[in-house]
Amino acid sequence: MTERMRKLSRLAVATGGFLIMMGMILMSAVVLTLLNVIDITAFMNETYVLMFMLALLSVGMLDVIAGIILSRG
Repeated sequence: MTERMRKLSRLAVATGGFLIMMGMILMSAVVLTLLNVIDITAFMNETYVLMFMLALLSVGMLDVIAGIILSRG
């Protein structure tokens, strides 16, 4: 049982690192948009907005799963 939790903890840490990287990318995109460095009007059609919402939802679900794994360890 301990070995299994050790593997799950490693998975949670790897997922946490991925989520931190995604957060930095999203924060930099928001800052660049607010400073008018990049133009996001090309991504405002319905398909891209749906894709971005699904990506944010999946990142949030991964965050919850990693939190549950770490809380059990």
